Parts: sequence; C-alpha cells; structure tokens
Amino acid sequence: METPKDATHATCCAQAALKEQLPKETGQDFEDARRGFIATIPHAKVLHEAGHAVWDMSQFDFTQGEAPDTVNPSLWRQAKLNAIHGLFEVTPGIYQVRNFDLSNITFIEGETGYIVIDPLISAEPAAAALKLMREHRGDKPVTAVIYTHSHVDHYGGIKGVISDEDIAKGLTIIAPEGFLEAAVSENVLAGNAMGRRATYMYGALLPRGPKGHVDAGLGKTVSMGSVSLVPPTKSICETGETLTIDGVEIVFQVTPDTEAPSEMNFYFPQFKALCMAENCSCHLHNIYTPRGAQVRDAKAWSYYINEAIELFAGKTDVLFASHHWPRWGEDRARDFLKKQRDMYKYVHDQTLRLANHGLVPTEIAEEIRMPPSLEEEWFSRGYYGTLNHNAKAVYQRYLGWFDGNPANLHKLPPEEAGKRYVEAMGGADGVLKTARAAFEKGEYRWVAEIVNHLVFADPANEEARHLQADALEQMGYQAESGPWRAFYLTGAQELRSPRAPSNAPRPGANGQLKTLPVNEVLDALSVRLNGPKAGRREFAINLTVTDTGEQFLISLENATLRHEPGKAHDDADLTLAIKRMDFIELVIAEKMLAEVKATGAAKLTGDEAALTDLLSFLDTFDFWFEIVMP
Repeated sequence: METPKDATHATCCAQAALKEQLPKETGQDFEDARRGFIATIPHAKVLHEAGHAVWDMSQFDFTQGEAPDTVNPSLWRQAKLNAIHGLFEVTPGIYQVRNFDLSNITFIEGETGYIVIDPLISAEPAAAALKLMREHRGDKPVTAVIYTHSHVDHYGGIKGVISDEDIAKGLTIIAPEGFLEAAVSENVLAGNAMGRRATYMYGALLPRGPKGHVDAGLGKTVSMGSVSLVPPTKSICETGETLTIDGVEIVFQVTPDTEAPSEMNFYFPQFKALCMAENCSCHLHNIYTPRGAQVRDAKAWSYYINEAIELFAGKTDVLFASHHWPRWGEDRARDFLKKQRDMYKYVHDQTLRLANHGLVPTEIAEEIRMPPSLEEEWFSRGYYGTLNHNAKAVYQRYLGWFDGNPANLHKLPPEEAGKRYVEAMGGADGVLKTARAAFEKGEYRWVAEIVNHLVFADPANEEARHLQADALEQMGYQAESGPWRAFYLTGAQELRSPRAPSNAPRPGANGQLKTLPVNEVLDALSVRLNGPKAGRREFAINLTVTDTGEQFLISLENATLRHEPGKAHDDADLTLAIKRMDFIELVIAEKMLAEVKATGAAKLTGDEAALTDLLSFLDTFDFWFEIVMP
C-alpha cells in the first residue's frame, strides 16, 4: 500500500495563512472541557467481547504540541479538545462521560437510580461509561432513558445500559414525536448508502495520525461495537410538556426539523440546567450532512434556539449538550445561544439573498462569509458543517438540485461524461499533462475535477488514480472540517489501494433491523424490492405475527410492494403465520424458508410461490460499493 505523502509547499502556505486568521486563544474552551473531571479509564479503551478494541483514545495520543503541516491548525485545536475524556460533573446531580464515543452520554441522578441521556452509538462504550459512573457515584439501576433525537449516536448503544429484561418490562424510554420514523428513514431505508458514506465522513478506514484521521469535529470518530434500535415507550409531542421521572422534573421543548427531523431540548428546574441536545454544539453544524440525509431547516433551527432562549435562558446556570463541553453561567449560556441562533439564520438568509440575485449554489458557496461578530468565535468554525456546503443545502431546500441552467437539467452520467471530457482534452495524456501542471501550482480543486473524468473513463489508469489521490490528500490536509478531511483522505486511500471485487454482495450489519417493529421491517423490504425483476407479478399475502398479535396484508402490484397493518385479503394467495424474529431472519436471509418450515417456526397456507417469489425479488445491498471510482 502506498503511504501518504507530505504536505506540499502550497499546503504549508495555506496552513500558515489560516493560522493568522483564527480567533484569539483565551484557553476558556480547554478550561471548560476539563472542568468537573472525576475519573476516566486508561486511554478510554473499550473492548468487544471478542477481544478487539471498539474504542481506543490512545490512537490519538499524537495530538500534542503545534499542528503539523498535514493538519489544518484550527482542526488540530478541536482535536485536542475532543481528546479530553472521562467522567465529568456538569453540576451536582448531572454527570457526563465524554469522548468514549462520537457523542456524550449524560447521567441524571434520580431518587433511586440514573436517568440516561443518549446512550452513544454502540453498547460496549455505553456499558463502560455506566460502569465508570457507578464506580464513582454509586451502583444504582437505570430508571429511564432519553433519546434527544433520531441519529444513531444517540440511541445505538442502549443495550449497554439496559437489558432485554428491562425492555420486556417496559422501562421508560423517552423520545421526541416521530423518532422511530426518522431513525428508520436514515438508518434502515437509506442505511446501506448512508452507512457506506459514513465510512468516508468519520474516517473509519483511515489510519490514525497526522497524515490520517485526526478528528471528526463533532467528536473523535465513531465506535465500532454493537448497535441496536429499541423503540421509545413515551413520545414527547408538545413544548411545555413536563414529566417527573424518578423524582426529577423535566420540561421539554420539541424542535422538529432542526439538527434532526425529530429532536428535543429539555430543562431541569431543580438543577437550573438546560440540555440543548445537538441543536447547539461547539462548531457550525451541518444543515446538510455529507453522509447523506434530509436537508435541515436552518430557519426553523434558528427559531427553536430563540424559543429556548425565551423559555429557559433566564433561569439557566449551566448549558450542556450531546456533544462537546458545557457552558456555565447565565450570561455565557445566553450569549452562546444567541450567536448559535443567528449563525443558522445568517446562513439561511444570506443564501437566499444571493439566490434571489440569481447566483447558483456553487457561486453562493464561494461568496458567503460569516459576519465579524460570529467569525471571531471558535464555536462558529466549520469543524463539522461548513459555510460552503451549508449554503448549498439552503439552496437545495428551497430551489432543489437544479440551478436553472438547462445545460444542467439532463447531464451525462459520470462514466459517459468522463469519456467525452478525456477525448476533448486530447486523451489521457492530455488530461494528465494539464493536471500535473495545475498540481505544481497548488490548484488541487481543479486537479480533482479534471482527473475525476479520467478515473471514471478509465479506472484502470493507475497514474490517473494516483494523481487524483495526491490532489485529494492535499485538500484533506488543508480542510478545517473533520468530515471534509476524512472524505478527501479516504478517497485518496481507496484510489491508491482499490478494494478487491467481490462475486457476491457484502451486506452491512442488520442489528438495527432485528430490533424494529414488523411495520418498519416491511417498509425496508419495499426499498429492497427489485422492480424490474418483479415485473408484472402480482400476489397478496396475509401475514400474522404470532408473538405480537399483529396482522398485515402484503401485496405486490405494478412492481410495487405495499403493506397495510390490521388488514387481510379474503382471497390472498398465501397466509403466513410466523414469529417476528423468524420473519426478520427469513427476509435478511439468515434463515432459509425450508429451515423455518421444518422447525415449525412458520405455517403457510396457500400458494408458497408468493413467498418464494417475494424473497427472490429482494436485492441484497453491497455495503462496499465504489464511491471514487465507477
């Protein structure tokens, strides 16, 4: 494998120039990030039961001293802050374990046990965090779990803090209204594509080091443990709704279509503490996330932060969130909220101002700049979201992907366009000659644009792949955004060392699917249906889920798979009675139909061809699809 290159002269100059433009360093963020420290475990290292590390902060011990030339100096500072890990007291009664995963896990001391907020991405780090909490604050049970929103780093580790028995007994799990629908939309319906792109965004495949993965901006990276999706038992539907859980009063504020489609903030009157979920964090967040998701509503985001100011700021002694470190004092909390509020409104308003002047997304992204009062704040820096891609996101939300130019209405796909561009530039040699000259000038964006055409026209051209990798690498070194750096460097790595092709799809994990209600599983099946293969085939299946008592009518017509809860067809082709887990294992091919029939796990009445055809029409997605090559 070809090793990463050094920073070029052009990159060194870019890093030095940026360093001169950064906000003044006061040390306040480092003081806040360390405040209330109680304890940690060595290197925050957490092992899977198989023995491999699910999380290991020792990999980031290199983030010491001044930034190397291969890392943006602003991102390097954020990387140092995100390396501070352990159990911290936010205020008496509220504790956080930070940097045991991408997100924070928060513990609220109730009368009899702990209320857990956001149990991380995977079970193993969540369990380690709970163990640390119990060692220092008492061996108490978990009495409730709160999901602040519908992203996996805020619910995936729930089985590290509660057991299957807790779930069966109906332990209180609180989430904002629409949580399950939003979580399934991102992590199941679009989960294969989003999961693959997330390997780019969070640097999961990159070596840790000054030439590899340094930081994700939002946190270090993602843990690699056991992920589950356990549905909530209580939904919060209205702002002002108040619950008392284990003796702790909680006042909720619902904030839909902000950082997530389903999200909420909440306030603890007895602690004078405000949790802002992921609506306010120590950077500019994503209005559009490069891993892929619905574009967020920057206007609504700003509105709900302002509502939080009106509802809670005047009685808040400490503000904490699902990422990064808290802020103490009413004045500091209010100032932070006001500037975060205005940051998202500014991006929204200025993008539309420029769009109404006729600028297209790429032009707007080059022109827009933060105002001086926001630019001087570290928490407005683009460590995760960037002004560039957030402006494009605002444009997309209002005006869509089309910029109005008819030349862009029906463009050629990448491979076909690549061949035409290469031919027009005098063949591969012409492209490479132009690109090499641009590389020597430090024009890496231009190199990446033109060589991309050659890579897609001829992915076997090693010189093209390696030159493209060199350009992406320098762009990664210069990136202030952790995700941008990770995208660039992962692209470079895969161009230099292409993954061996596979004769069969290599699906991702199905852990989340196994914990879902059957209705959501059937939603996922409709996305897997291969329409051309189904063709004109029609059938109806009456499905009875024997252990939940649910009934569904599943129908295939017009190459579209539909399901209707609580219905049955008098003339259905097939009636299937089966337990939920057996049905899930059947549709994800962990069990064969003959196996579930032989064990008596499934009872079929009617034409079995309806079920065998359905199973044969389902695609199995390959997690490792190509991104930087055709």
